[in-house]
Amino acid sequence: MRLPVKRPLLAALCLLLLGMLSAQSPPTARQDFVARLVAAAEARDGLPVRYVTAYVRIPYPGGDVPASTGVCTDEIIRVYRAVSVDLQKEVHEDMSRHFAAYPRRWGLSRPDSNIDHRRVPNLQAFFARHSQVLRITRSDADYSPGDLVTWDLGGGVPHIGMVVSRKVPGGTRYMLLHNIGAGPKVEDVLFAWKTTGHYRYYGPAQ
Repeated sequence: MRLPVKRPLLAALCLLLLGMLSAQSPPTARQDFVARLVAAAEARDGLPVRYVTAYVRIPYPGGDVPASTGVCTDEIIRVYRAVSVDLQKEVHEDMSRHFAAYPRRWGLSRPDSNIDHRRVPNLQAFFARHSQVLRITRSDADYSPGDLVTWDLGGGVPHIGMVVSRKVPGGTRYMLLHNIGAGPKVEDVLFAWKTTGHYRYYGPAQ
């Protein structure tokens, strides 16, 4: 004779089974995108890149300055290019449609696909319009791999980096990929300067 299964026990078994299936489910498209983005960022750690700020004419779209040179923004652009997101194209197209939404710090009268995406304030304006804008805090827990962080180094000098999956040895804080002059490095710089922006950008299809 079969004994009846009590409903609370049946419900518990169903929840357990659902939990096991969820734990084994494949990553979502967004999780996969972030994993590839962060891997691309970490792969740039220590590459020989001279810090060169000169204006350079480059192709469009898909243009880049020589691989052996670059500034902080070029690291972000190259990381996104590795996952098929062309920030040169995205920023240029947005500036062409909404030029007034971008800073006028350089006396520009129209968009310039050679340089616009290589300027931190322009990237901040773009991410403010097209990404998740997150709170600026002093809590390690609020910053996740793939997040973009901008800073003021002092005197209005802007800087940008990306949070990666490596943590400070013995700590809970994630480190960031950035290039402040000595080439791309993964370092503990999250709270090194005044934070001016915190963004999460998954590309134009988000």
